[in-house]
Amino acid sequence: MNPLITHESLEEVHNSIDTTKTKGGWRRFLLFSGPAFLVAVGYMDPGNWATDIAGGSKYGYSLIWVLLMSNLIAILLQTLSARLGVVRGRDLAQASRETYPRAVNISLWILAEIAIAACDLAEVIGLAIGLNLLFGLPLVWGVVLAIFDTLIILYLQRKGMRYMELLILSLVALIGASFFVELVFARPDVGQIALGFIPGLKDSGALYIAIGIIGATVMPHNLYLHSSLVQTRRRSKDAQGIKTAIKFNLLDSSVALNLAFLVNVSILVLAAAVFYKNGYNNVAEIQDAHKLLAPLLGQKIAPILFAIALIASGQSSTITGTLAGQIVMEGYLDLRIAPWLRRLITRLLAITPTLLVIQFFGEDKLGALLILSQVILSLQLGFAVIPLIQFVSDKKKMGEFAISKTVKFFAWLSAAIILGLNFKLVFETLGDWEQKLSGHTWIFNFIIIPLVSITGLLLGYILWCAILGQRWKKKEETNVPHGKAEDIPIISRISYQHIAICIDFSKSDIKAITQGVAHGEKTTDFYLLHVVETAGARQLGEEIQDHETNEDWVQLKQYGNKLREQGYHVHERLGFGDPKTELPRLAEKVNAQLLVIGQHGHQGIKDFVFGETISVVRHNAKCPVLVV
Repeated sequence: MNPLITHESLEEVHNSIDTTKTKGGWRRFLLFSGPAFLVAVGYMDPGNWATDIAGGSKYGYSLIWVLLMSNLIAILLQTLSARLGVVRGRDLAQASRETYPRAVNISLWILAEIAIAACDLAEVIGLAIGLNLLFGLPLVWGVVLAIFDTLIILYLQRKGMRYMELLILSLVALIGASFFVELVFARPDVGQIALGFIPGLKDSGALYIAIGIIGATVMPHNLYLHSSLVQTRRRSKDAQGIKTAIKFNLLDSSVALNLAFLVNVSILVLAAAVFYKNGYNNVAEIQDAHKLLAPLLGQKIAPILFAIALIASGQSSTITGTLAGQIVMEGYLDLRIAPWLRRLITRLLAITPTLLVIQFFGEDKLGALLILSQVILSLQLGFAVIPLIQFVSDKKKMGEFAISKTVKFFAWLSAAIILGLNFKLVFETLGDWEQKLSGHTWIFNFIIIPLVSITGLLLGYILWCAILGQRWKKKEETNVPHGKAEDIPIISRISYQHIAICIDFSKSDIKAITQGVAHGEKTTDFYLLHVVETAGARQLGEEIQDHETNEDWVQLKQYGNKLREQGYHVHERLGFGDPKTELPRLAEKVNAQLLVIGQHGHQGIKDFVFGETISVVRHNAKCPVLVV
């Protein structure tokens, strides 16, 4: 492994799905399929809904070709992302950290985090609006409830990628089925749909919406996500295994993203057939679209299906946003934090501006906030697309699997289209902000303009690196996929004189004690450590003399006496408070050379609540930790 990368991408699920045992074509494809479906939900999130509804209501079927072009670009870029993960075993963030200076990587990480928060913002708004439309729940409470999907996501991730992929597939199917029924009610004009595939823009307003559609379709966090998710498949490492993985991932991307394309077309066609046809040409708010469906279609179930699909869209997209956030933080910074904390931070960054907008500007401004989130995503897009094209074009790293000149041409053409349209969107947005901030010009001149300028310089640097092939040469980087093997010295058996064993009075105690004693001698001092976690113990510490403390001490002594009967030197120690901090402190206090801790064997939500102890203790302990 490259010394710059200290862990695998999404390490907890890396290589967790074995594709080598099945030889059949379709069965093997089913094992490879899944990553692109997780990516595809980002192409049908509430941000897409807003642009599709606006485009369909104002311009009818005429912007379907924009959706098709966006989808073709998305398939190309996502397959390049998958290729990077398959060939190099790196996600996009890790590859960037290997290539650019630290300052550039930190900047790219910040921009990626902003983009993920902006995407999560759209999911929060979509969930809140969906709950409001379906149950009449106030938007504020819908936003607050969005916090609790954190537990669902973390539970599914612990169950394994297949469970998460199954949930996503079910939600996508629910969205598709809802819109299929809606279209049956709407009876769109098939001839006009066919004409919508012919490129053309009626006016500057159509161009603005087209830019919004592209910005909402090709999302930067999906490129980070896909390059990591393909690494959850265990496969043969030889050239043939790589070719097979690339082939199946291309098929996976084509199927999943074309399904997402059909959903987006359905939304636009529904808006055209219902709103545009009946003269409602300025339906830009999701709530307005919901209100108009029943009277215009004459079906009471239509708005219900619309709200259900919206909730499914928001929930499926928020799952992928969580994974993308973990990927960019670990990839750019090599920083790992508890998944629940990572998820909570991202969600709070999305909820805070939503609540502020509702409080100070009113619920009717959420649509504008939704559009703003898509503008932020557009700003970030170039910082993911350009490095991706550079990395998959690098023959030194990709070898025979570097992309061909033809693919490279279309990749750069796609990047040029995206950047060109998004530059126009940014400049138009800046012009709009300048007018709105006319009474506060210092905000525009000294905050907004400098930030946009710095961002532009960063984009220019990355573009320069990609075009001229310049890279920051890191001293520890090598030109081979692995670091140099070191000479192994003569290894002698380690004789531990102080071994600490964690006790929690569960079935894991015996295994921990057995392994701990096996690593010592008769002359070794063994320390049995237990932490009292009651509320009183957390407040009073050693001064607590409650029933649980006394009972724990008696049981700890029982363990010690049994070991002393066998001739071992044993000492008992009680700690008070949080085991995450107390166990490392006690181990250091007794000069432990080895700390032995048993796994609880929890499952489900208990694993989420209690299972983090081992991970934290392992990082805080000053001595080696043996997990039994």
